[in-house]
Amino acid sequence: MRSFRGADCDRDNYLVIATVRKSLAVGKPAAQWFHRQRFNLRKLNEPEVREQYQIEITNRFAILENLNDDEDVNRTWENIKENIQTSAKESLGLHELKQNKPLFDEEWLGFLDQRKWAKMQWIQDPSQRNVDILNNVTHEVSRHLRNKKDAYLRAKLRNLKLTVR
Repeated sequence: MRSFRGADCDRDNYLVIATVRKSLAVGKPAAQWFHRQRFNLRKLNEPEVREQYQIEITNRFAILENLNDDEDVNRTWENIKENIQTSAKESLGLHELKQNKPLFDEEWLGFLDQRKWAKMQWIQDPSQRNVDILNNVTHEVSRHLRNKKDAYLRAKLRNLKLTVR
């Protein structure tokens, strides 16, 4: 670990560089996480949907009872699992992931480009005028980004039906 006191990070903190070694392993559950279907289990709270799901499961397992017992255990398990999944998909449907509006968008990139341009001008010509421009742009960009973040959070709270005072 090493600190660089002379580095310019646009803050009053010092730049610290550390070397970290970590070995990562992708396990089997992590690899299968993205391929798993998630069912909308909240629909089971509705009596009509719950009854429909129970009827479908009963009908599908009635068909399985007619199969012979000489089959492989693994094949029988696959049939049971497939019947449960298809019944759930038909009755409950798949769980929809929430699509949140990302806070970081094109407007943020424009503000950051403005600040980057002002800093490059100051680096090329460190006159007092460019220092003042850099400070003004930095304050303006910070104010805009803070206001945008506040508006984003207020909109999320409105979606949650909470009142903001």
